[in-house]
Amino acid sequence: MKILKTVVKVYSSASLVLRILIGLLAGVGLGLLAPGCTWIGIFGELFVNALQAIAPVLVFVLVTASLCKDGTKLDKRFGTVIFLYLFSTLLAALVAVAVSFLFPISLKLEGDASPVSAPSGVMEVFATILRNLVMNPISAISGGNYISILFWAVLFGLAMKTMAVSAAKDFLAQISEGVSQIVRWIINLAPFGILGLVFSNVSSHGLTVFTDYGGLLLLLVGSMLVMALAVNPLIVYLMLRKNPFPLIFRCLKSSAVTALFTRSSAANIPVNMALCEELGLDKDMYSVSIPLGATINMDGAAITITVMTLAAAHTLGISVDLGSAFLLAFLSALAACGASGIAGGSLLLIPMACSLFGISNSAAMQVVAVGFIVGVVQDSVETALNSSSDVVFTATAELRQRLKEGRGLPSFLSKNDSRNRP
Repeated sequence: MKILKTVVKVYSSASLVLRILIGLLAGVGLGLLAPGCTWIGIFGELFVNALQAIAPVLVFVLVTASLCKDGTKLDKRFGTVIFLYLFSTLLAALVAVAVSFLFPISLKLEGDASPVSAPSGVMEVFATILRNLVMNPISAISGGNYISILFWAVLFGLAMKTMAVSAAKDFLAQISEGVSQIVRWIINLAPFGILGLVFSNVSSHGLTVFTDYGGLLLLLVGSMLVMALAVNPLIVYLMLRKNPFPLIFRCLKSSAVTALFTRSSAANIPVNMALCEELGLDKDMYSVSIPLGATINMDGAAITITVMTLAAAHTLGISVDLGSAFLLAFLSALAACGASGIAGGSLLLIPMACSLFGISNSAAMQVVAVGFIVGVVQDSVETALNSSSDVVFTATAELRQRLKEGRGLPSFLSKNDSRNRP
């Protein structure tokens, strides 16, 4: 027992990034050398299933507990965060349009199309979102419907806020902390889950995903890197008039790395909440904006939808003018906000975007099938961009308010602060 405690202590004290890297390399090695050991993949399934099971509950209790607290006040900062979420998603789609025009990609659309149904137009997307808002809250939590979860959590939190019984509010706060702790335990076991996930992918597909679809992956990942390292820093600079990269790199290191492997913005909420606390942000603010961002801040999803749609159009010889491309960007940004907070949520919105150019549902579904193949990499990078930018824009909104009030910025944004701490 003493030896086991020592092993657990050493494991937990090691850097999570280092442990994830070891799990990644071990998964690749085992996938190439021992593809027949299929039992290894169970670790990945357990990890993903655990995250998907707890994430909806986490979002509900976090938002509810935050809104019902006495003294909670959503001021101008909250409006700024929502604006940044939506504006950056539109910019991401425009970046994808520009990159797709510069480097047109053709796809291999032979083979069976995916049988999964998808929305046929933007009005269907809006109608689905509205219907989902009033979905049974129990069904929403069990099914991972984050739009409905947020809607009912906000209503329940505001209703509880009007009550004078402080014990009930304290109980909700304790429940919120308890659920967050469960997610932290799951994230702590991420290296084993990643080992299983990587093993399953490598043993099934080998490394062909990097060769057969290398051009498409480069286009997708390159567009997302442009957002993460160029567009988002520019937005932060224009809002704060300060060097944005200390904040950008801090968020990429602490949030993007875990999101890269969990592939779920919702499951990465506790990581983002902890990062916001480290940055010294207002809990009343980030406890609402971070769960909201996991649902509507979808830069990576907008890029995926736009790039894949334009690739389909180019493959089929469809000429796309600038006006149609801009309309696609706007449509992709709106659709991305309704994408699910779990892995692969953006791919099923591709046929809806393809319909803008008259691409048949059969061909569009083959594009979705290609998306699932490259999703091993695409969805990981997409989630890393989505989740890390939740913290970037939450911090930007609060720091902008601090500057207006003459309170100054935290030390981690100071050029002279070598410790990189708030």
